[in-house]
Amino acid sequence: MIRKNPRGDLPQIHETAYVDQTAILCGKVIVDENVFIGPYAVIRADEVDETGDMQPIHIGAHSNIQDGVVIHSKSGAAVTIGQHSSIAHRSIVHGPCTVGDRVFIGFNSVLFNCRVGDGCVVRHNAVVDGADLPAGFYVPSTERIGPHTDLAAMPRVSAQATEFSEDVVRTNHSLVQGYKKLQNEF
Repeated sequence: MIRKNPRGDLPQIHETAYVDQTAILCGKVIVDENVFIGPYAVIRADEVDETGDMQPIHIGAHSNIQDGVVIHSKSGAAVTIGQHSSIAHRSIVHGPCTVGDRVFIGFNSVLFNCRVGDGCVVRHNAVVDGADLPAGFYVPSTERIGPHTDLAAMPRVSAQATEFSEDVVRTNHSLVQGYKKLQNEF
């Protein structure tokens, strides 16, 4: 469902993107080309700051927002998902938040008030809250990263983890093409 927010902003969706009919996109949302937005995802840009303004939620080209993902923002803060990135099933991305290019966010992970640099991998059930991860960092499953986490102790992304991330993007890019072809059959 594509709908306006109370301020009247309507999502802008590139014609090559695929948005599942059960997903909800509300308000100042920008979806670039070849993006996959899966079933029951909710992307909602509807809160304003103290001046009545808001920044967009922007999903970069060739990225995928999988089943049940929630993307929202506090008080009109920006949320940016880079290009060729994957936000896996049931994750929560809550702004203010920036996710770089070629990033993988695993199942049920939570991002809030953070920056995740290019090429990072955040595995399943992890939390990044109030921290900035430089490019190429690996966050193991169930890890909690906060403002006082010693990032020097965190591992770098392996070639195997990078290949996994790239494979997820390739798979979801194929799904965009397949579902776009089927879109008029229902």
